[in-house]
Amino acid sequence: MVDLDLSISFLFCLLPLLLLLFFVNSKSLFTSFFSSNSTTLPKSYPVIGSYFAILANKDRGIQWITDVVTSTPTSTFVLHGPFGKRQVFTANPSNVQHILKTHFHVYQKGEVSRRTLKDLLGDGIFNVNGDTWKFQRHVASQEFNTKCLRKFVETVVDTELSDCLIPILSLAASNKTVLDFQDLLQRFAFDNICRIAFGYDPACLLPSLPQSKFADAFDEAVQFSAERGSALLPLIWKMKKFFNIGSEKRLRMAVNKTREFAKEIIKEKKQELNKKSSLDSVDLLSRFLSSGHSEVFVADIVVSFILAGRDTTSMALTWFFWLLYNHPDVEHEILREIGEISEESVYDEVKDMVYTHASLCESMRLYPPVPLDSKEATEDDNLPDGTAVKKGTEVAYHPYAMGRMEKLWGPDWAEFRPKRWLERDTTTGKWSFVARDPYMYPVFQAGPRICLGKEMAFLQMKRVVAGVLRQYRVVPVVEEGDGPVFLSPLSMKMKGGLPVRIEERGEKF
Repeated sequence: MVDLDLSISFLFCLLPLLLLLFFVNSKSLFTSFFSSNSTTLPKSYPVIGSYFAILANKDRGIQWITDVVTSTPTSTFVLHGPFGKRQVFTANPSNVQHILKTHFHVYQKGEVSRRTLKDLLGDGIFNVNGDTWKFQRHVASQEFNTKCLRKFVETVVDTELSDCLIPILSLAASNKTVLDFQDLLQRFAFDNICRIAFGYDPACLLPSLPQSKFADAFDEAVQFSAERGSALLPLIWKMKKFFNIGSEKRLRMAVNKTREFAKEIIKEKKQELNKKSSLDSVDLLSRFLSSGHSEVFVADIVVSFILAGRDTTSMALTWFFWLLYNHPDVEHEILREIGEISEESVYDEVKDMVYTHASLCESMRLYPPVPLDSKEATEDDNLPDGTAVKKGTEVAYHPYAMGRMEKLWGPDWAEFRPKRWLERDTTTGKWSFVARDPYMYPVFQAGPRICLGKEMAFLQMKRVVAGVLRQYRVVPVVEEGDGPVFLSPLSMKMKGGLPVRIEERGEKF
């Protein structure tokens, strides 16, 4: 991603050149800097590239890139950074398919990205290519069969919901207290991923809502790692790291705490494995420990799966409940569906929630948990729309922008309309879900790297929706006309959380 928090040091380095350009073309620069027309291609200058446009939009980076990319004829544009750096942004489904599938071998996790995230993710699945990636994906895929998914919903999610989340909501409803729903959902998702993947319960969703040193450290590590990735001049963060100062010092401390947590989980699992000749069930961590790899490598895997399991589903649910509050007609349809479904089998119940499934897809169309993802070209290439890509160029596809394009979703793209994902059977009158082209809707990636946990995420989210809405209304506490603002380091997190009041639902289902 582009640097939207440019350092003062960098500005001083460029000051002589900026002054020269100002005197040579002062009128043009003045217009470029203060122009409010964000849908025109950013103007580029020698050496500094589109520095002025980046600086002017530093507080609205994702939306700015969206405005530009959706205004171009091909839904693709090239951003010129200082010193010749080029970044390609695209919201063109043909390009996305080219990147994620047909030319998968060309677009990989580049060295720049790997170095940026190395301290946090190490050689975890989201930061590697080739055989290391294939090995981790193969081992992890064994945890996403029907038997494991049923166990996940019926013994982990349902228990966490009924024993932890619902009692907290019940108490809040009785006392009329305000809760940060985003924080609750993150705690819920964190406990779930740790229990199913590692056989470990961090107990973050106790009634006291204990402060988690790991969660705080993990959030900081993600934030500072994302800031590294947005740096136009990586030399600055590398110097900070060398001297162990500023944000890099805080990143090191946060990563150390995160790693300590991962190592503790591994230590407990090894002790458990040593005590028993065989286990009743085998979790993800047990599979990786039995592969013979080092504890450092397994710790990388632990951190990667926490990132995937904690933030993505919790962010998706946070935005979903916000949209539901603003669309009571959709909430009514979901409640009707909940009322019609038998509760005999939790797994079958959530599997059959077609309208709810469509509502979650529609929510993630507007607010994808990962708003932008990038690869690096390992050789010269040309995208299907004719955009030339040089070896080493970062190429980013933009799910957030793609969900807001009239050419993809029609003139009602701005509406929250779950029925765009459904069609009704003329014989039975029942709705059936109609999936969209994954390259038009790459919320879960697509191609060889498509998200392994997609079905698990939907089962978890639908169980939460059914369990919460069956008993409570979730009412955001906001000033009229105000709405949440999203942060976008590595996930679509709400700035300041989502404060809500919980109201008991009088109706019975």
